[in-house]
Amino acid sequence: QVQLVESGGGSVQPGGSLRLSCEASRSHFSINAMGWYRQAQGKQREMVATITSGSVTNYIDSVKGRFTISADNAKNTLYLQMINLKPEDTAVYYCAASTWFSEPTMDLGKYDYWGQGTQVIVSS
Repeated sequence: QVQLVESGGGSVQPGGSLRLSCEASRSHFSINAMGWYRQAQGKQREMVATITSGSVTNYIDSVKGRFTISADNAKNTLYLQMINLKPEDTAVYYCAASTWFSEPTMDLGKYDYWGQGTQVIVSS
């Protein structure tokens, strides 16, 4: 089992910044890739950023240049730095981990563990 706990969400004005964190519990499973996905009210889930154990990253077009995904392997922690936030970024953000897929895929079906989510609200 892998447990993921997100933190760092909150409410900011448009143009503001937030950094999300996701701490992964230590386990004997090897995590090959991790990512952040979000779900806005009334909309489908979408993967926004992913990273492999080899630090290869991938982003959806709408966040490129504004979001940065990174990982601190010593701390078992995944981050999502978000700048220039827009109202359309408002959503619950979830951390995901894959113990069997090694590419920075945006396919949610390739991830087998998820956190509980942290709310991000971007509003003036």
